[in-house]
Amino acid sequence: MIVPRYLKNAVQQDLEEKMVFISGPRQVGKTTLAKAFLKRKQDLYFNWDRREDRKRILSGRWPAVKSTVVLDELHKYSRWKRWIKGEYDTHADRIRFLITGSARLDVYRRGGDSLQGRYHAHRLHGFSVGELLRSGASLDPGRQIRFPDKVGSEEVSSLYHYGPFPEPFLKQDERSLRRWRRERLDRFFREDVRELENIRDLSLMQLLADMLEGRVGGLLSIQSLREDLEVSHRAVSHWIEILDRLYYCFRVSPFTHSAVRSLKKAAKVYLWDWSSVPQDGPRFENLVACHLLKLKHALEDQEGYRVGLHYLRDTSKREVDFLVTADRRPWFAVECKTKSRSASPALKYFAKRLDIPYLYQITLEGREDILDGKVRIMPAGRFLAALP
Repeated sequence: MIVPRYLKNAVQQDLEEKMVFISGPRQVGKTTLAKAFLKRKQDLYFNWDRREDRKRILSGRWPAVKSTVVLDELHKYSRWKRWIKGEYDTHADRIRFLITGSARLDVYRRGGDSLQGRYHAHRLHGFSVGELLRSGASLDPGRQIRFPDKVGSEEVSSLYHYGPFPEPFLKQDERSLRRWRRERLDRFFREDVRELENIRDLSLMQLLADMLEGRVGGLLSIQSLREDLEVSHRAVSHWIEILDRLYYCFRVSPFTHSAVRSLKKAAKVYLWDWSSVPQDGPRFENLVACHLLKLKHALEDQEGYRVGLHYLRDTSKREVDFLVTADRRPWFAVECKTKSRSASPALKYFAKRLDIPYLYQITLEGREDILDGKVRIMPAGRFLAALP
């Protein structure tokens, strides 16, 4: 089974203008996507991890004709930013540089302006329902979502069980999934984490990662984690920041507004690989969170919109799983249920207080598509098929 990646056309267009950076989790398919652009004999692929390739890279001997050069794991070179700036400024008339790698590309992209105006950056996600159905979803922030005729029920089921990463999803085998997950995490901590920071006690950080699997969808309490691990508050905060930067997990912040007495600090945490989340409800919520984050990143990286992903919770503990904003104004809210036929009272409450235009309650096991007031209750496969 071959699934064309959703970023291919966007990257193709951006390569004609500037350098392109592709960042994302380990084994999400960055290298495979990059190699799809090597179509001519003069196109080149180099991996910084290979000694021979390092020599070729630093020699700066590029083809004399128009070509594409893929540089994988270049961020492991301590002076990569200054180096690629010089190469691009010298050879931009004929060499199209495509740079891929782990989250460290994203880390360095945030700091400093030496490459300002010379690149486009994309964050690659794993598979989603819309990508598997090839629905070609195109959303206009602030406007109502148009739902396709296709309902991706089978795709939701497969993604729910095997996660979004290409290798285990395409194999769809429990044994392969367990082995892949263990090997990926071993390499993640042994290589990625060690390269980013000098962690004194890596075993405790690995234990923190294991603990987060059971806290998906809940308020992230640094104090509780600190007590369980018997380390400082600062250490736990630092470790979570590293896990976030390296695409192991991501955090969703509360939406604050004067119309409701909202929480202001506590974030919720989700994993990029939800297949390791043990409970059904949190795993489904995590799956939806990743689809919404993919939507956010696609609209930001490809279209330049300002999109926010939040959750809603007030001091009376009324809560809605997700609120997506466009230009800091509510766009649509989503409540996740494994099975339900009536709308969440909290969804209706926040809709009135915050004037949220569109309300959706999506179900994992449900098959009906009904309206309860302004809330559209629908199968997850129909809702998610409308997203990138």
